Amino acid sequence: MVGPKLNERAMVAGERSGTKATAKYVRTSASKARVVLDLIRGLDVRRASEVLRFSERGISHDIAKVLQSAVANAVHNEAQEPDELFVIACYADEGPTMRRFRPRARGRATRIRKRSCHITVIVARMSDDRIEVLNARDTARGGAAGRGGSAQSRRDRVERSRQRAAGLRDGRPAETTDAEATDAEATDAEVEELEEQADDLESTVEQLEAAVDKLEEQSAIPNGAVEAPEDGSVPEGYEIKGNATSLKYHPPGSRYYDITQAELYFDTPENAEAAGYEAPAGTPSVDETESETEIDTEDESQTDEGSASEESESSEATPSETNQQGSASDESESDEENRRADEEDK
Repeated sequence: MVGPKLNERAMVAGERSGTKATAKYVRTSASKARVVLDLIRGLDVRRASEVLRFSERGISHDIAKVLQSAVANAVHNEAQEPDELFVIACYADEGPTMRRFRPRARGRATRIRKRSCHITVIVARMSDDRIEVLNARDTARGGAAGRGGSAQSRRDRVERSRQRAAGLRDGRPAETTDAEATDAEATDAEVEELEEQADDLESTVEQLEAAVDKLEEQSAIPNGAVEAPEDGSVPEGYEIKGNATSLKYHPPGSRYYDITQAELYFDTPENAEAAGYEAPAGTPSVDETESETEIDTEDESQTDEGSASEESESSEATPSETNQQGSASDESESDEENRRADEEDK
């Protein structure tokens, strides 16, 4: 168990320390609850409620309920102010553990322990010195009337309203008391403060409007672009659509040109890319087009060089072919002479 149980006065009749509230059989382990209880032990009720509200542990919700119950018991049973209470003690005791079993391999079974706990929160009134310190701190931060002051002033106003209503029923004229005069002065001060806040808000709004105008000036139309006409027509000389949502431009004849809602129209792809837009998938950009043009130029030059080399080879091969034709004609003439010589011999 973590924290005091406050049993030192249990043996004295009529004495006890603080007002407590208990939640029994909470379905969580005591160790998990003690982690959160350690955070709020010794804090005032307001601060403890904030800690529990922003805690990420699931048990914080149940502990917050117990804290609210303890504060309600102190207010209704002990007539104490909720802003003057603090958590004097909080602890979690082990509750009954339910045992379950889970089947495992080779016919075995493992035990599952479903634990529970009893959560107890005890609140008590802070000392006068501590209340004064907290009130001074709240006043320095801009608080209204300090801890307990707002509730007391509300009760005073209700009492004065009842007295004034009773006087009017009895036929007595309404009298302005010093307290009412003080309330009127306080109301005037509040009105003046609200007026000052309204002036500050107006100046803030003016500053924001100036900032918006400056941003609009900075977001001017880029070079080589015009705004889309309201009638949906295409401006003359500006046929490339630019979509501000996707930051892509679509030239005429592209796949998504007809279905694209254009906010700007560009005259050239270069200006569109300079403005931060890019070509959609499947459409070559300006750089890619230039590189393709360079590649085509290189291919053409290589083709021209190849044809020139073939012509030179053909021109070089012509004398050899001529020699071959001459040798063939000489052979035919020698054969004819041989045939004639044979005939004469016969």
